[in-house]
Amino acid sequence: MLLILLSLLAAYLIGSIPFAVVVSKLMGLDDPRSFGSGNPGATNVLRSGNKKAALFTLIGDAAKGGLVVWGARSFGPTLGLDISSTVLIAVAVFLGHVFSIFLRGKGGKGVATAAGVLLGIDLLLGGAVLLAWIATAAVSRYSSLAAVVAAIVAPVLTRAITGSEEWTVGVMAMVVVLLWRHKANIARLIKGEESKIGSKKQGAAN
Repeated sequence: MLLILLSLLAAYLIGSIPFAVVVSKLMGLDDPRSFGSGNPGATNVLRSGNKKAALFTLIGDAAKGGLVVWGARSFGPTLGLDISSTVLIAVAVFLGHVFSIFLRGKGGKGVATAAGVLLGIDLLLGGAVLLAWIATAAVSRYSSLAAVVAAIVAPVLTRAITGSEEWTVGVMAMVVVLLWRHKANIARLIKGEESKIGSKKQGAAN
């Protein structure tokens, strides 16, 4: 039990690392929480006009999810962690990003970190969900719509590709939180007021 609790805490703390804020500070950019949607994520960092910063943020947020899950899946069985514990660890790193302790509980929306988690679970699964995101974003140019579509198909693909009920339930839990974090974006999409990918600081909304 102690090992599980420590693993969950470590996963949450790693997930809490706000790469959007860290990268922006290191590159001399404005804090992403001060413009656009105020969301500390890659899409909002892109609004600074610095594509490299947005890319580094995306990689960092995805990597922390992927590496934690990969580590738990690779070394967990040796340490006595079963699949249910590994699923909880995956959810913990995702929640760390969304409710970052370093940002007083106000983290990102979780898209990149969720993608990393899915890649850590299964490369084919992560690739399939990413393809759904890319296809939707390319057609619509709405990052939020792409996130919603990818989130909706993720549990179905998880079940189909992994055949695991435990992983499917874990992914569904992340999807519920992710969709909740996008509720304002969904409302703007319905009204036709959502900002598209590449929008600048002024008037940006998602």
